[in-house]
Amino acid sequence: MVTDSHNHTKHFSVDAGQTIDELIAQAREGGFTRIGITEHYEVDYPDDGLDWTFDLNAYNEAFKGWKTKAGPDLELLMGIEFGYQTHVAEEIDRLATLIPFDEVLLSVHLFRGKDFYVDRECYQLPKKELHKEYIGTMAEMCEKCSNYDIAAHYDYINRYTDNLNNFVLYEDCPKEFDRFFEALISKGKALEINTKSIQKHKERGFSMTLPDPAVLNRYREMGGKMITLGSDSHFPGTFAVCFNEAVEYLKSLGFKESVYFKDHKPYTEPL
Repeated sequence: MVTDSHNHTKHFSVDAGQTIDELIAQAREGGFTRIGITEHYEVDYPDDGLDWTFDLNAYNEAFKGWKTKAGPDLELLMGIEFGYQTHVAEEIDRLATLIPFDEVLLSVHLFRGKDFYVDRECYQLPKKELHKEYIGTMAEMCEKCSNYDIAAHYDYINRYTDNLNNFVLYEDCPKEFDRFFEALISKGKALEINTKSIQKHKERGFSMTLPDPAVLNRYREMGGKMITLGSDSHFPGTFAVCFNEAVEYLKSLGFKESVYFKDHKPYTEPL
């Protein structure tokens, strides 16, 4: 069973609504033997009335109890998802060393300093301009930071657009994608296929639902081998969503394995 490396709980992620018990129950019901928990942590987030940080030592202690709850048949990987901004790269690298994470995800949740979940102004830009700048920021993130394992949901930028043809394509910004992939590959990091993106595209009726094959083909052409899968689950019923579909799609493109991280070391598993 492929590891779901990207999940959240209400205990430390302020936008999540599921307990660790609910997440463990879903994983067991699905026959999973290993999952990653990657709570949100945003340094210097624009004020939205929520605190997107938490006590890392408290998380570490809580996780010990969670592993006991999971028992010997379900391995829990302790992770975190840091939100990137240009000026917090050094702080992310510092925080990533404070407790013994198994996996560290990096994400870009802001565009020009604004959360586009709330402020949709960015969607007034031409599609290619928007995607060029966003993927360029993903590339900068992977270049500037070092203490991470996975670059998460490169297609997050189109999740809240009203234009259902606004899919993130390689042809939109090939130079930025190549720079992004070069940083990942040279540093031995992994590219995430976020299955929540697939779910959202299907629910909203996007003209495309699966990742652009040109993106994944170019990643592999450049030497990229490490792919992780993450459902980005926040609520009950969303764990491992669209996993079977994503696995079959990756296999159709010639990928044979995925990876998960334990103590920051990649381990392969067949798709």
